[in-house]
Parts: sequence; structure tokens; C-alpha cells
Amino acid sequence: MKIKIGPSILAADFANLAQEARRAKEAGADFLHVDVMDGHFVPNITIGPAVVAALRKTTDLPIHSHLMIEAPEDYIAPFARSGSDIISFHIEALGKTRHARLKKAHLIIQELKKINVRPAVALNPSTPLADIKGLLEKVDWVLVMSVNPGFGGQEFITAVLPKISDLRRMFAGDIEVDGGINDKTARQAVRSGANLLAAGTYLFKAHNMEDAIRRLKNDE
Repeated sequence: MKIKIGPSILAADFANLAQEARRAKEAGADFLHVDVMDGHFVPNITIGPAVVAALRKTTDLPIHSHLMIEAPEDYIAPFARSGSDIISFHIEALGKTRHARLKKAHLIIQELKKINVRPAVALNPSTPLADIKGLLEKVDWVLVMSVNPGFGGQEFITAVLPKISDLRRMFAGDIEVDGGINDKTARQAVRSGANLLAAGTYLFKAHNMEDAIRRLKNDE
């Protein structure tokens, strides 16, 4: 499968977001990854639909809004209206029992498909694949966190690599890996079965983003 790269704007210069989006596209980015945090589901607060809407005006790259928030079902419509092409929600945010989570996840997926937004389900490093197994026929994108969500610049958790491999054996769609991605960990993730990589610090702090993206795609 073709490897696609999504620069995570969490590491971008927010004072020059339009310029950063252009820089990412010119460097060869395939989509933009937007980390949305609410200070409850994760211990940090980032951005909301208004910033995504402003970003949408500056780029024609697909925008993936990664909702690391409680009650994501309440924010599907605002982020869809903002111009998000893909919206991912965390299975862990949907309830205390597996049954409750799956029930709510099915409703979110139905709503996203109804408004022509690609649904993606996300899971934390410690969350077993069994928690999303019942959703794999409903989505074509799974986001596997390779750090504990909440902050950028963390080290890649290699313990997630077997999970990615197991997921690839049962899932033919897009597998995105997010967290601690660099040229070394990208190769590990891709060998395990990932075809989409989100990277923030490694790309936006790179001396040459085009070269950095090429390294993540293993094109050199």
C-alpha cells in the first residue's frame, strides 16, 4: 500500500498556520492531521472547529480531525461543518462498558457517513483490538496511538507494533499510526502494517520538511 504522510499541526507555528499548511503541501504531505484535545479526555487543551475552519480556507489537502475529547458525538456536526474530511473518535471516550462503547460508536459512524465524512476509530496504546473488532466492517480507517495521547514530542511506544500487525491481518483498510514518528519508527510502523503516518515535531521542526517526508515514505 502507498505510504501517506499527515503532518500534525500541533507542532506547527500557530501564528503562521496558513503558511505552515502551504509548506506541508509543497513538501509532499498527503493530508493534515489536527489534534483536538479538551483537557478532560486528555490532560491538554488545543483547538476547536473555528481553527479547523480557518485552516480549511488555506489548503485543499484532506483534513483529519482527531478528536481526543469526551462525548465526541456532540462535536461531530461542528467539526464536519468546519471542513474536516476525516473525523476520528476514541473508543475509550464512549462509555465504561464494551457494549456501551460499541453501541455509541455505531451511531457516530452512521452520522459521519450520512454527512459524507470518513469515519475513523482511534485507540490508545493500552486498548486491546478486541474493543474495536466489532467496528472494523463499518470503518475504512483505524488510528493506532503509539504514545499516550495528550502531548506532542513523546517517544514511540514499541509495544504497539504487534497490535498494528494483528490489526493488519484482520483489516484491509487504512491504518494510521500517531505518536513519536521519525524515520526509524516510521519504518517499524510500516513493516508492521501501517500505511498512514502522522508526524508533528519530526516534520515541522525539520530543516527541510520535503526531505523529512521523503524519509518517512522511505523514498531515499
